[in-house]
Amino acid sequence: MSSHVPAIVMAGDRGSARPVYGESKVYLEIAGRPLVAHVVATLQCVPEISEVWVVGDATRLSAVLGEEGVQAEFRKPLQIVEQFENLYENAWQMYRRALPGAPPDGRDPESEGDRDFQVLFLSGDLPFATPQEISEFVRESQVTGCEYGIGISAEPSLALFHPTAEHLGIEVTYFNLREARLKQNNLHLAKPARILNRHYIEEMYQHRKQREIGSMISLAWRLLRAREGTISIACFYAVMHFAAVLDRWRLRLLADWVRRFVSTGRVERGLSRLLKASVRLVTVETGGCAVDVDTEEEYDAIRLDRDRLYARVCERAEATYGPLPLPPRSESKVS
Repeated sequence: MSSHVPAIVMAGDRGSARPVYGESKVYLEIAGRPLVAHVVATLQCVPEISEVWVVGDATRLSAVLGEEGVQAEFRKPLQIVEQFENLYENAWQMYRRALPGAPPDGRDPESEGDRDFQVLFLSGDLPFATPQEISEFVRESQVTGCEYGIGISAEPSLALFHPTAEHLGIEVTYFNLREARLKQNNLHLAKPARILNRHYIEEMYQHRKQREIGSMISLAWRLLRAREGTISIACFYAVMHFAAVLDRWRLRLLADWVRRFVSTGRVERGLSRLLKASVRLVTVETGGCAVDVDTEEEYDAIRLDRDRLYARVCERAEATYGPLPLPPRSESKVS
């Protein structure tokens, strides 16, 4: 039986956040409303989510999420908090505020119960998120008993987003592992106080783009120099990204040969050692949360084809997981 968790929507635009068309990504409009409003509305239908927190530009978020049409969809308590200086501070400070009985400015974890307190972190720019995918990720992560569950999606789940002769599509970059080509899906279920080296997550986020060779080298060097880093961690990271480069160059046979040296289990063990927490990669089938907006080209492709793609993602989610029960409505107001 899954326990309920608060959801924290990361909508900040400081630090390593990248604008698109000069705009913070979460405010880009898709189907007539900002992306962050889509994400918050989707969370209302996830049974495992107890409440929703959003961190970012509080004034602007209050205006967007306070609109009458958006408010009408809210069934869960919603809190908006002014952003901090970077991704790490946003995540940690929101966890401090979400702890049971915390005052408005939060509190540090004090008990074993606090240290085992789970929260769901997700991006605020997910145009294809479905309640079923988020629900499945939370439940599967809790089954593993891990301290940090990282959502991933396999290549077959994302094939519908690939470019075709008829549609612009989205160029998806994959992590090439022995078992499959995978993409992180922007869902994270964590016990933040149990992740002793949580500061490394900010560094991995800053260098997350596999298309950028400089970012790959920079992160590999940081991993090697880290006190918990070893040559083996840096090596499997380098091999994984070398396979990704070969894959992008359409050298599939060579990429397949290289990726057989890095397994999912090896990645989990390496991340667990680096972060000093038990880490698991949790696969979900529908793939909608793996698509966010990072470039102008991606935004244009999504904006033009969102209705068709979203309908297909929803059909797959319902066919795979079935319809979700709608949680009871509560008197929720933006605060």
